[in-house]
Amino acid sequence: MNHPHGQETSPHTLRLVAWETTRRCNLSCKHCRAVAEDHPYENELDTQASFRLLEQIRAVGDPIIILTGGEPLLRDDIFDIAAFGTKLGLRMVMAPNGTLITQETAKKMIASGIKRISVSLDGSTPETHDAFRGLENAFENSIRGIKIAKEAGIEFQINTTISKTNLDQIPKILALAENLGAVAHHIFLLVPTGRGKYIVDGEINAKEYEETLNWFYDQREKTSLQLKATCAPHYYRILRQRARQDGKKVSFETHGLDAVTRGCLAGTGFCFISHVGKVQGCGFLDVECGDITQKSFKDVWENSTVFNQLRNVNTLEGKCGICEFKRVCGGCRARAYEATGNYLEEEPLCSYQPRKTS
Repeated sequence: MNHPHGQETSPHTLRLVAWETTRRCNLSCKHCRAVAEDHPYENELDTQASFRLLEQIRAVGDPIIILTGGEPLLRDDIFDIAAFGTKLGLRMVMAPNGTLITQETAKKMIASGIKRISVSLDGSTPETHDAFRGLENAFENSIRGIKIAKEAGIEFQINTTISKTNLDQIPKILALAENLGAVAHHIFLLVPTGRGKYIVDGEINAKEYEETLNWFYDQREKTSLQLKATCAPHYYRILRQRARQDGKKVSFETHGLDAVTRGCLAGTGFCFISHVGKVQGCGFLDVECGDITQKSFKDVWENSTVFNQLRNVNTLEGKCGICEFKRVCGGCRARAYEATGNYLEEEPLCSYQPRKTS
């Protein structure tokens, strides 16, 4: 974010775009939104279409571009795409799974201007991570890739999707991220889409959710890592409740970007673009907002009905609609959609009862 208060001055300043550069992947993760497999997919944006997309995004603003997948390193032209974005003045980052990082790819990341990579670790041991990722030696290969990236001087963060199977391991994964030399640890609360729908009782309940986010808040003073809770908008309510208990005022000076961001960024500061150019509020909210093979990105970003609904907190329904924290939280629109078929409904995994009754 260029300005710490950008989110307040313009409610839909584009800050972050996650672009699924390919759906192809060499892993079979249990929670995969895309149900990705290891084979080529038809109609993926080619190199020239990818360049045009980046130019159109640049016309709207200068967001961080997350080159994700699938596995982005399975695209032959991924470094050409990264270099093109860098040349346009976009901050290019990448989300590989770590297993395919070699000294050669690490050098290419640096040369093409990749500023940071995120690698997912969903367990602190090979057994838990490999079971989650659906491939033997995934943990070992990801750790090896992370170490190669670190040695090459690439900044990296660890992402962790929290479910019942690894809830008890989160402190160990945070410790592992510290030991590996990560700059950040981002936790993602499982959204039951794609393969994630079929994790039997995989989603943690509202009470566990609340406890986990409170624990996460407590780690802020104990670690040098940047901590961020994603797909967990309630964290921004908890942050304010806890700060109030401690007699503190939440501000950019005391809480950094967490103080000036909103919980659910879908369609406000963030959007997702699929491998075939479909635009969504986020990767988990499976509602098409436009198609960049038919319209310009600027047109979709500014005029999508879905985006404009998501930007107006007064459209929220149920208890989210009357909650005093709706401007800082907003509830997870993807979880609401999966539970009810209505992305404006109340967040199903929230135990908080708003003070207002109507």
